[in-house]
Amino acid sequence: MNKRQFLKTSGTLLAGTMLSRIAPAESPAVMSTETPRTNWAGNYTFKAAHLDEPSATAEVQRLVKTLGHTKALGRRHSFNNIADTVGDQISLAHFEQMTLNREAQTVTVGSGITYGKLAPWLDAQGFAVHNLASLPHVSVVGACSTGTHGSGIHNGNLSTAVVGFEMVNGNGETITVSRASDPEHFDGVVVGLGALGVITSVTLTVIPTFQVAQIVYENLSFDQLEYNLDTIFSSGYSVSLFTDWQHHRASQVWLKQTVAKGVTPQMPPLFYGATLQKMKLHPLTGHSAENCTDQQGIPGPWYERLPHFKMNFVPSSGAEIQTEYFVPRARAYEAILAVEQLRDRITPHLFITELRTIAADKLWLSMAYERDSLAIHFTWKPEAEAVQKVLPFIEEKLASFDARPHWAKVFRVPRSRLQQLYPKFADFQQLAKSYDPDGKFRNDYLNKNIFGV
Repeated sequence: MNKRQFLKTSGTLLAGTMLSRIAPAESPAVMSTETPRTNWAGNYTFKAAHLDEPSATAEVQRLVKTLGHTKALGRRHSFNNIADTVGDQISLAHFEQMTLNREAQTVTVGSGITYGKLAPWLDAQGFAVHNLASLPHVSVVGACSTGTHGSGIHNGNLSTAVVGFEMVNGNGETITVSRASDPEHFDGVVVGLGALGVITSVTLTVIPTFQVAQIVYENLSFDQLEYNLDTIFSSGYSVSLFTDWQHHRASQVWLKQTVAKGVTPQMPPLFYGATLQKMKLHPLTGHSAENCTDQQGIPGPWYERLPHFKMNFVPSSGAEIQTEYFVPRARAYEAILAVEQLRDRITPHLFITELRTIAADKLWLSMAYERDSLAIHFTWKPEAEAVQKVLPFIEEKLASFDARPHWAKVFRVPRSRLQQLYPKFADFQQLAKSYDPDGKFRNDYLNKNIFGV
């Protein structure tokens, strides 16, 4: 995001067995302020004492003005303390407006809107967003603010669709920010990590709706990636490879191809040596594919194929940890082989790894800033201590590739190294201070990873 659902365990983990826990229910209502609050996966418990639930921008302004420290809380899909605070968290769940501007080809959505709510509404009016994460239940604002990406060798991450924000800054003022109004700094605002303000709405570019068909192949040898990596990842609008790092192969290849409405694409029996699926598959071999989006070349709307999991199934809370590193696509094969050397350290603690491509962009803190990238995404079993021990080995293997960790997931890369990985790092520090001069939105995460306090 992602991938985000297949990593849900059943109530009991036996000998590493993982079963999907997807229930056809709506996302939970705003959580009680009286009980401990955790993130979606349950691996982090928020330390914030209170959760405020405003329903209007004026209420957000009042809270920011009166609170010493505060932080916006979205749908809790981050795996670290990026959304925590020593003050109050501000839930944006009640900000659910959606407004389409057909002439400008933009849509403006409140910060409580998820892609799962936006997509079918937008499609019904003949439009789409260019990309989606593998799980559609993340909030639009949260995904864009952390550089969350979706997939596609020619597709920018979700943040690249952003053309404007309404936010409350550290002074409690409501401001609008757009590329047109502030072209010098806008690329720094988009992936803002919650450091600049409480975003109340975001405006995205939209494109005409389109159809996608999904085909899955099994057992692609990593040897095929040495000379064919770009061709393989160019074989669909969005392409994902899944691996457990054993047997020198991707266990599955998911090709999501654009098609004319109602047209089934050709499905050759072999794809670079990988074999065409005989039935609908789950990314984890042997598990029920009931909740996965349709495969086997069945055409459907973009929003019912680009995610890996169906929109009408909402993942229950629990039991996984996620880590992701972005390396230059030009060196992707080398990076894959480097991580593969750790397979016997990784696999015992792993549910699955997904490999995806993302096009370069100009957003200052985007993991794909100025380089076409391969994302190496690990979804771990809920073994926090073991994960913390294995991450330094992975980060050491990927250090020579200038791997950038996903801001919203678990990593160990120190700030001194992050500063080297982002050419506009110092510019972002100054930008954040101009939006939040008193540090109301500072928290342990920002102090550790951005400001060095």
